[in-house]
Amino acid sequence: MSESSGAVAEKMVAFMERASWIRKMFEEGAALKAKHGARNVCDFSLGNPDLRPPEEFQAALERIAADRSPGAHAYMPNAGYPAVREAIARHVEKDHGVEPGTDGIIMTVGAAGGLNIIFKAILNPGDQVIVPKPYFVEYGFYVDNHGGTLVPVDSREDFSLDLDKIEAAINPTTKIVLLNSPNNPSGAVYSEDDLKALAGLLESAEKRHGHPIFLVSDEPYRRLVFDGVTVPPVLGIFRNGIVTTSFSKDLSIPGERIGYVAVHPEADGGPALLGALTLANRILGFVNAPALMQKVVAESINSVVDVGIYQRRRDRLAGILSDAGFEFEMPRGAFYFFPRTPVEDDAEFAAILQKQLILTVPGRGFGCPGHIRIAFCVDDDVIERSAEGFKKAMSSL
Repeated sequence: MSESSGAVAEKMVAFMERASWIRKMFEEGAALKAKHGARNVCDFSLGNPDLRPPEEFQAALERIAADRSPGAHAYMPNAGYPAVREAIARHVEKDHGVEPGTDGIIMTVGAAGGLNIIFKAILNPGDQVIVPKPYFVEYGFYVDNHGGTLVPVDSREDFSLDLDKIEAAINPTTKIVLLNSPNNPSGAVYSEDDLKALAGLLESAEKRHGHPIFLVSDEPYRRLVFDGVTVPPVLGIFRNGIVTTSFSKDLSIPGERIGYVAVHPEADGGPALLGALTLANRILGFVNAPALMQKVVAESINSVVDVGIYQRRRDRLAGILSDAGFEFEMPRGAFYFFPRTPVEDDAEFAAILQKQLILTVPGRGFGCPGHIRIAFCVDDDVIERSAEGFKKAMSSL
């Protein structure tokens, strides 16, 4: 009898097989570190920010955690503290040019929690969610959680949106087009012109099919951009826009699991949509976002880690990869490179890099085989030590 026989749902067994490359990279990385010493392994596999949170965050955390007044840790409205949501709404207005109001903000357990309540609130069984490639590996699992179907579509060679492919994928069951910009894993930032064109084709599709199609933007990297790049305002571009984000990357607090959903004030569904999102927050088991972190991020919402450190690392790693002979698009945001692999099998090339004690992630896990993801949210020393290994891996071919 197998380990999973009768004990684990068949769907979960299949999901674990699809996600096995993630476990495989973790296990192989642990084995390499045990054999050669952690300091000798250049681990670019995880998008786990390594910078310290800003001082404003730390100060607010210490002060708020010291509060011993009655009710400091009591239940709250399921959408979150009204004062926190009001502060978030003002912040969203600065970024998007649209003020969603306190009622248009739902505090969530990170962006992952935000996506799950969006899908729970909007999708009927069989409804489809279109996403451009490459995309975050867990999107498919989140959509499946709520009976939907993820429909990945090709992007252009430079990872910009292929609007023709998106339009061709829309059918009567399409409820959501899901974007992630700056993008994990490519670092691409979708242009305002492309987003406006996308909004136009979605408006036409809504009229054609007789129901709203929401443009959902997953934005945890919004403030991690380089070279003066600006991330276009989805809410300012499309009436049926919904934004979800977290503070994991810009405040460097991924373990705190705190984020929010912001809904355009004129989105179809109005109070019913907001009510569904709030109820989903409760019945999916989140109940509310963590109380302490809600208060802390409301007071440090205008702070951000030193993005210049990430840009310096990006520029240095770009030089190393270029010298080694890699082909890649320069990331404009986030903290990933997504170069093409010199052999067709990206997992095979990731294994070649492992022989040089370099850990990366095969692009097939992001819907784009023939690439690898390299996360540069690592110490500068790791980047420097990787140079010879990248060269040797390429020259071995």
